[in-house]
Amino acid sequence: MEESNPIRVGLTRKERFLVEEEHSAPHVGSGTVRVLATPWMIAFMEITARKLLDEHLPDSHTSVGVHVDIHHVAAAKVEAVLEAKVAVISYEGRRIGLSVKVAEGDRVIGEGSHQRVIVDKEKFLARVQD
Repeated sequence: MEESNPIRVGLTRKERFLVEEEHSAPHVGSGTVRVLATPWMIAFMEITARKLLDEHLPDSHTSVGVHVDIHHVAAAKVEAVLEAKVAVISYEGRRIGLSVKVAEGDRVIGEGSHQRVIVDKEKFLARVQD
């Protein structure tokens, strides 16, 4: 990426998600109680982070998740409406650090940090197929 890249510390994005049965722990096999599964909570965070970065990258580039450090601190029932919030907290080379949080109103469901790396889509896919 060039220096003119508009990604910068402080960029934020919010997305709303409805917890559906397919997002429940029993459905994905990560638990037996009918609440939001941790893998889906992380997915909500990653989806929001990717959307934030994609709106600032050229069409030839995207970002891929490379690290998550997440605490799932409260349960969310099926049919809950959650809000994922992400913010760019660091940007070095192609590596981007983000703070991530999922909440139901004022109640935090999960939070932590996430790292993504900017990739050229064609080059990335070519490496995967080799």
